[in-house]
Amino acid sequence: MNSKTRGYIFALLAITIFAAQDGFTKFLGVRYPPILVTMFRFWAFAAFVTLLAVASPGGIRRAARTQHPLLQVLRGLLLVSEIVVVVFAFAHAGLAMSQSIFQATPLLVTLLSVPLLGEHVGWRRATAVLVGLFGVLVIINPIGVQFDVYLVLPLAAALLFALYSIATRAVSHKDSAITSTFYAGVMGAIAISLLGPFYWTTFHVADLPALAALCVCGTLSHYCLIRAYGLLKAVEVQPITYLQLVFSAVIAVVFFGEHLSMNMIVGAVIVVGAGLFTVLREHRLAARRSAA
Repeated sequence: MNSKTRGYIFALLAITIFAAQDGFTKFLGVRYPPILVTMFRFWAFAAFVTLLAVASPGGIRRAARTQHPLLQVLRGLLLVSEIVVVVFAFAHAGLAMSQSIFQATPLLVTLLSVPLLGEHVGWRRATAVLVGLFGVLVIINPIGVQFDVYLVLPLAAALLFALYSIATRAVSHKDSAITSTFYAGVMGAIAISLLGPFYWTTFHVADLPALAALCVCGTLSHYCLIRAYGLLKAVEVQPITYLQLVFSAVIAVVFFGEHLSMNMIVGAVIVVGAGLFTVLREHRLAARRSAA
């Protein structure tokens, strides 16, 4: 088995586990405070990234060395805030609907990279962003009589994750991937631990397996994704990540009885198509710059 094949296997495993993680998040999010669920999830994530840092060359001391301390702390706060909003979104807006809207994240990254990173976006990618945002409007149907204000939650989560991605790009020039992963997990865990105890609720014994599964999925999914990015280019992994929308939609329908409306399906196709075009276009431009 060559490296690319192993990379695609790891990517597919990561997306499958992420979808399962979404299901457990939805299950627990409707029963317990989202901040509490996020705290347990981040404790497991922080333990994973700490072990990863210890096993990396130079150990935890090298992993904790950063050229952007404030920005790394901000990344952790953005990530943990995004996950809290995601848990709220899954519980109130629905798993399938939330994932459909969340697919607009790459488009928001492209849009925000102009003012925040000073990047240039040509007319093709700008058009793709506009088309993708139109797809989001199709999904949430803001002028429909059934419009729900909770649909703003997944859009807010997408914006937070886009800001997190922009911050990750900014620190990646001087900090290693291990350093960024370490700070995202540890800083997020510290931040949520300051709030979580105020929302403490005893978990029912019957729900403990789901909580354990959520923590396991959180670590395994990131491990598989890290392995995938180590074997494949980002442009090769990105199209596979859109399968998470399909898997999550199946889980939403089968296990939670959610309904997939026509505007949700059409809008999701538009958003995913625009996102794929943006990712491929960025890859081609980067390849041209490297060749030049």
